[in-house]
Amino acid sequence: MFSAIYALTMDEITFANIAIVLATATAFGALFCGVYILTHLRLGYDRSFCITILVMPIIISVVIIMVSDNLARAFSLAGVFALVRFRTNIADTRDIMYVFATVALGLSAGLGYIGFGIIISIFIAAILYIIHLVKFDVEKENVARLKIVIPESLNYTHAFDVVFAKYLNNYQLAKVKTTDFGTTFELTYLINIKKDTNQKKFIDDLRVKNGNLNISMTSGYVNRVSEA
Repeated sequence: MFSAIYALTMDEITFANIAIVLATATAFGALFCGVYILTHLRLGYDRSFCITILVMPIIISVVIIMVSDNLARAFSLAGVFALVRFRTNIADTRDIMYVFATVALGLSAGLGYIGFGIIISIFIAAILYIIHLVKFDVEKENVARLKIVIPESLNYTHAFDVVFAKYLNNYQLAKVKTTDFGTTFELTYLINIKKDTNQKKFIDDLRVKNGNLNISMTSGYVNRVSEA
């Protein structure tokens, strides 16, 4: 029953079937491209990633049509994709949801499950938009990654405890490495800043302790984890 209602017969590849698949895959990509733009308007969005979301379902559906039921083609295609290396890192891990969603919908279009794809795409898009509306993906705490460069002569174990107690809820030393041929240390802290903290005064107090060497602070959980 469901196959008759929601599936497109792909036993024979015709121009009509291909047109329906391509149009559906394009609609899926456009839907998720629109959701991505809508949920990233406040902080801005990556236009190249938006184009990727738009085109991904089309490419996947074409691949599925070409492979069809031919096992030899499927193995050949897997070998081709194994040679591909992607060098670009996704800055926001939440964007992976859009990649997987568009791949899945491209598969559904290529296999002819048009009706199922439409239902699933609307459902996922609604979930993503609801998450955006209720601000479930917005960080409630002011977390950041803090890098402090200190001279090798400074004992960093408790060097900043007084300053941290004044401005931070909690902190953790995540990484220590030497720089400038061992003449300095670079300390990386994961920090949770107190509400209404004056960040300039916080950094000024740190500069007094580290001899006015380099200090950098990156806000946001994504940057804090991925670069720490």
